[in-house]
Amino acid sequence: MKLSKTVAAASVAITLLVSPAGAQERISIGTGGTGGLFYVIGAGIAELLNKYMPGTTARAEVTGASVENIRRVAAGQMTFGLSSSSTLFEASKGQGPFQEALPVAGMANLYPAVLQIAALKSSGIETLADLAGKRVNMGPPGSNSAVLAQRLLEAYGVFDAGNVQFLSYNEGTAALINGNIDAAVVLAGAPTAALIDLGAQKEMQLLPADAEKLKGLIAAFPFYQPFEIPAGTYQGQTDPVLAINDPATLFTVQSVSEATIGGIMKAVFDHLDELGQVHPQAKAISLSTAPQTPVPLHPAAQQYFDGKK
Repeated sequence: MKLSKTVAAASVAITLLVSPAGAQERISIGTGGTGGLFYVIGAGIAELLNKYMPGTTARAEVTGASVENIRRVAAGQMTFGLSSSSTLFEASKGQGPFQEALPVAGMANLYPAVLQIAALKSSGIETLADLAGKRVNMGPPGSNSAVLAQRLLEAYGVFDAGNVQFLSYNEGTAALINGNIDAAVVLAGAPTAALIDLGAQKEMQLLPADAEKLKGLIAAFPFYQPFEIPAGTYQGQTDPVLAINDPATLFTVQSVSEATIGGIMKAVFDHLDELGQVHPQAKAISLSTAPQTPVPLHPAAQQYFDGKK
C-alpha cells in the first residue's frame, strides 16, 4: 500500500515537471564581450523577454561577437544574436570567414556602427586623401573596423600596408596623442568614448568621406550605408561629417519557429522606450529603420513589421 502511494506521488511529480503549464522556453542570445555594446544591448533584450514574453527564460551569452554568434545560432546552440551587417551578409553567401552559406534570417537593423577617422587639428590632415603616406591605426586585428577602413582607404588610393597598425581603439587614440600615429580609426556608435576622451585632451578633426566615393564603395558592398555624424557630436565639431556605417543587426535562422520569433519581436519592439534606457545608443533603435536588414527577414519578423505599417 505504501509502495503504491509512493509510486502515485512520484507519477504526479513527474507529470507536473513535464506539464506544458510548467514548461519554460529557454532563449539564448549571442552577444559579445561584457565590456562591449553587443552585450549591453543583448542583456537589455533578455530583460524585456523575461518581463514580457510569458513562459520564457532568456539569457544574454558572452561570446566572441559576430562570427561566433552566427555559427552558434546556425548550429542551434543559441536562439538569436547580434552581428555586424557585413558579417551577416557574408554568412548568407558563404563568404569571408564562412566556407558555406548559412540559413541566417534578419530580425532587425538595430543601431549604426560608424567608421570614424580622427586626426589632430595640429597635423594639418583634413581629408581622407591627406592620409597618403601617413600612419593609421585601423583598429584591432581582424576586426570589422580594420576591414572597412582598408576598403575605404583603398577607394581613396591611400591604403599602405606598411604604414598601418592594428591597436585597440583606446590604444590607437593614445598613440595619436603621443605622436606615434597620424590618424586613428574607431568603428562604433557616435559619440564613442574613445573619441570623446581624445577630444577632451586634444583638438580633434574628424575626416569626412566624399559622397561619390561612398556610392562606389556601397555599390560594391551593399551591406554598408552612408551616415552623417551631426555637428556637435564631439567637442569642437562645428560641421556635420559624412561617414560610412556597418549597422548592428539582430538575426536568427530560418528554422526558428514563427511563434518564438514573433514573441521576441513583440516583447522588444513594443517596449523600445525601456530598451532605450540601457545605453544611449539603444535609443537609435526604431521601427522606421528596423526592417532594413542585409539579409531577408524571418517571416515572423516581416509579419510584425507589416502589422506596424
